[in-house]
Amino acid sequence: MSGIPDSVQVNPQGRKPVISREDIIAAALKLLGPNRSVSTLSLREVAREAGIAPNSIYRHFRDLDELAVALIDLAGQSLRQIIGEARQRATSEESVVQGCTDAFMEQLRADDRLLHILLREGTVGSDAFKKAVERQLNFFEDELRLDLMRLARIKKTGLYEPALTAKAITRLVFAMGATALDLPKEKYAELTGQIVLMVRMIITGTQTMALSQKTK
Repeated sequence: MSGIPDSVQVNPQGRKPVISREDIIAAALKLLGPNRSVSTLSLREVAREAGIAPNSIYRHFRDLDELAVALIDLAGQSLRQIIGEARQRATSEESVVQGCTDAFMEQLRADDRLLHILLREGTVGSDAFKKAVERQLNFFEDELRLDLMRLARIKKTGLYEPALTAKAITRLVFAMGATALDLPKEKYAELTGQIVLMVRMIITGTQTMALSQKTK
């Protein structure tokens, strides 16, 4: 008995006889970074990092697009959980904006590879990558829409076109986050302040528009 789980035992050639879908995703993540996107990977490279024969990867992923979509979905789920927790702690639109922006920028500051995937693949990846990123953005927008509506009811502030408001905020934050990838980290505090101010301008605008609709 070696005491090593079967899933991580290695054969004499240095390759794992059994590997999971999660192992392959983890290997791909190790290869990514601020200057390395999913679109530059090859399945052979990922297989080598995972310690398996190249053909073994096809048991879990048909091609690089399918692996990339799995990475994008994982990235979206991870960030939505972090942002969702920040939103749930919020008691006002202002605290939602500040809390979510802080959480987003903290992940960026930590060189979160999953966040880098979301920020980069929507513009440089294949059509499959872009559709996967778009799907994740839609999830963010829908969750934010529900929270903005909840807070608007509590504060009786009104909200004009909730879905469009959530989309404007989400797209703004992700666009600004993408520009941050090329900035030195000492600039992040300034960028965070700019994002917070711009998002509050959007919310003030939607509240004003909602009020104007009531007075017509």
